[in-house]
Amino acid sequence: MNEKQLAAEKSIEFIKDGMILGLGTGSTVFFLINKLAELIKQGLKVKCVSTSNHTSKLAKSLGIEIVDLNEVAYIDLTIDGVDEVDPKLNGIKGGGGALLFEKIVAKASKKVIWIADSCKYVNQLGKFPLPVEVIPFGSNHVFRKFIESGYNPTKRKKGEHIFITDSGNEIIDLQLNKIEDPIKLENEIKLLPGVVEVALFNNIADSVIIGRGNSTEIINRV
Repeated sequence: MNEKQLAAEKSIEFIKDGMILGLGTGSTVFFLINKLAELIKQGLKVKCVSTSNHTSKLAKSLGIEIVDLNEVAYIDLTIDGVDEVDPKLNGIKGGGGALLFEKIVAKASKKVIWIADSCKYVNQLGKFPLPVEVIPFGSNHVFRKFIESGYNPTKRKKGEHIFITDSGNEIIDLQLNKIEDPIKLENEIKLLPGVVEVALFNNIADSVIIGRGNSTEIINRV
């Protein structure tokens, strides 16, 4: 069993019968969804809110009930992957392009758990490119602002075409190498007109489950 699967299956222990569960997006969450489907067949009763069309499609195909976020007052627990996470449990997400919905779902949740393999746990954020979701209108102007700021931006593509998110927006990935102050950077970027969301997830995760070799480590936010 690889580290992603170990972390995903450990997170199952936090799911209780009757919960409204937030399902993240990405390769690690794939293992969670498959295990969750097995438990539902055995009698576990949960309703799930999805963070992407991809997750919804997979979950529904396995018999998992998906409900609209607007139909629930809150989410008991969201389990999601993370692209980078530091010792303060600030993270970068959005590698799969679902950062806007992931942040909305996380903010509507009583508890958030991230699951990851050991290489995602880093001393300082920034090696992983920072996704920024922007509206298409004027996106080239936002792109130039990022160049002027020294953020080394690239527009995300899918094949030869611009990548479009589930909400119809574009993603600009910033090649920063290191982020000294993730909270300050998040606030600065979000002030730019045209920016919808920044994939810095600061002070959001309550716990991170890291797969390490043949075991798991749980790190809680202090």
